Amino acid sequence: MKREEARRRAAELVNKMTVEERAGQLRYNAPAIPRLNIPAYNWWNEGLHGVARAGTATVFPQAIGMAAAFDEELMKEVADCIATEGRAIYNEHSVRGDRDIYKGLTFWSPNVNIFRDPRWGRGHETYGEDPYLTSRLGVAFVKGLQGEGEVMKAAACAKHYGVHSGPEELRHEFDARPTPKDLEETYFPAFEALVKEAGVEAVMGAYNRVNGEPCCGSKKLIAENLREKWGFQGHFVSDCWAISDFHEHHMVTPSAKESAAMALNAGCDLNCGSTYLHILNAYQNGLVTEEAITEAAVRLFTTRFLLGLFGGSEYDSISYEVIECKKHRKIAERAAKESIVLLKNDGILPLDIRKIKTIGVVGPNADSRASLIGNYHGTSSEYITVLEGIQRYVGNKARVLYAAGSHLYKEKTESLAWPGDRITEAKIVAEHSDVVILCVGMDETLEGEQGDAGNSSASGDKKNLFLPDSQRKLARAVIRTGKPVVFLLMSGSAMNVSFAAEHFNAVMQLWYPGARGGKSVADILFGETSPSGKLPVTFYDGLKDFPEFTDYSMKGRTYRYIERKPQFSFGFGLTYGNVAVTDAVLQEEDSTDGMPAVKIKATVKNSGSFETDDVVQVYIKNMDSQYAVRNTSLCGFQRIHVEAGKEAGVEIDLDKRAFTVVNEKGERIVDGKHYKIYVATFQPDERSRELMGIEPMELDYTMNE
Repeated sequence: MKREEARRRAAELVNKMTVEERAGQLRYNAPAIPRLNIPAYNWWNEGLHGVARAGTATVFPQAIGMAAAFDEELMKEVADCIATEGRAIYNEHSVRGDRDIYKGLTFWSPNVNIFRDPRWGRGHETYGEDPYLTSRLGVAFVKGLQGEGEVMKAAACAKHYGVHSGPEELRHEFDARPTPKDLEETYFPAFEALVKEAGVEAVMGAYNRVNGEPCCGSKKLIAENLREKWGFQGHFVSDCWAISDFHEHHMVTPSAKESAAMALNAGCDLNCGSTYLHILNAYQNGLVTEEAITEAAVRLFTTRFLLGLFGGSEYDSISYEVIECKKHRKIAERAAKESIVLLKNDGILPLDIRKIKTIGVVGPNADSRASLIGNYHGTSSEYITVLEGIQRYVGNKARVLYAAGSHLYKEKTESLAWPGDRITEAKIVAEHSDVVILCVGMDETLEGEQGDAGNSSASGDKKNLFLPDSQRKLARAVIRTGKPVVFLLMSGSAMNVSFAAEHFNAVMQLWYPGARGGKSVADILFGETSPSGKLPVTFYDGLKDFPEFTDYSMKGRTYRYIERKPQFSFGFGLTYGNVAVTDAVLQEEDSTDGMPAVKIKATVKNSGSFETDDVVQVYIKNMDSQYAVRNTSLCGFQRIHVEAGKEAGVEIDLDKRAFTVVNEKGERIVDGKHYKIYVATFQPDERSRELMGIEPMELDYTMNE
């Protein structure tokens, strides 16, 4: 169904409602209107990495892990799985009259905020720190979720607009003050891409203010930028209870009715919360018009018609059997394998099970289900932890010993015990083993959303980049045994891994790999698959001289603006192969929009003895403009498979916006004509070259007049 037809039918239906009925439909838990045969509908559903909070569903790797795969096609497939399972859940529940929360078809995903600061607890919900990578993966996710059928398969939602990345503790009162340049250069591109390229059906506003205006009540952000400038035609929803923040925390309105009016008049159609209960009061006091209430209701019913909720659709026949079906589990397994990033390997990996008699698996995350699933997750019918994955793979070929070693963050695991009560056991296991797998990190209780995470003193954010003290003590105890150690880090953000990189034989970043992620981890450890993930965020060596968390300037943040050598760079990740770009040429094609249409044709060779995936990355540097970003910017990438000892070709279309810059007024312009373009399987910074031991291909490009 085309939007014009859906809007026409929505307007006809809304015109049959009273003003009171229309106002009631602007709440996330919209009530039924029996006289018009309109059932109740709850707009709140989550699908960040699988249908969440609605019972059993496939639990894919957390979003930051899927970002590390640098794989647009994978992201689209994952989103299609989520939409399919969402339809099955909706079909079965709605036919039984169950229209409760988390059972609808409007998913408040993806989160395309920029992970600008490693302390931010919700960063693992995002696709990392780069606006281009975030845009490409976000567009793929939206297209996969919404589908290409006669009606939308499910509705996606870009959040949290326009600027949000912590601190969680202050989000209900905080005023983010980015410059116009940073807004256009970093914070806005993904939202714009999802609107213009993917036709995202919904946009969610953030809790905080931006330059003085609450995001859910900003005419500049919603009416002017989102709708007029970008042409957004879907509906706008507030973050949950964000509108009540207007008068309770931001103090920009005196009461609830003024807050409701401010949001509605700015263009916020749907209230997740209860403040729109005051819409009628605002209407009766002349603060909002009937036309504004009607327009919001029409937009919302347009979405419901686009989903086929009043006339049926091809998706009504999707059966419950698709939930956690074999196809979806295989895609989740592939996603986990592609997400894992190998940061160091002295040759110990892959492990040769033929030469190992005893494997020691140590650490609080080794047998933890919580560390598999991140946040905003569903319930799996089966979980495979790292320990279980290793045990299943090894079988009777070797003995597997296990010790938790420590609590995740407390000084002891048993209340009556001495501090460090599990460290001795860990040392015993290590001393009796040929190799130790040390599995540490975080879970959603330590990094996550304010109000959800258990580290209440930081409201979900990290205070520093170190592992909890209990785990650092464990790591030091294990290294003193002198045994070979493979260090596995499960976290949704960049941590300080300098100790691990210096002392352990291998270091691998697992993120939160999904419900059955332990199987994928084991397959990589023992060489069934080569690791091939790349860091979607910069790993720093600490926070000394780092900008204040509350400073939304991009200066000194992320790989594009960093002014010091990172610990591990954005785009870095090793494989078991030996892959390098051996040749690259630029090919300029005809363009109809006045911007360069440039393609990279590259040859990739794997001179190693292990077949592997890898990611060819293209970065650009404007050599002329004073407005260019400090370092380089990602402008193209492609995941590729290369057989051992073979070559493969790849073609990558470069992002046209990469040939523009943003001035201090926030205007995107063409300024300068000379560019350096780098092609490699890593970022062309000093640290990556140092770790890889090879140079990227470097090309010169001059834009035609």
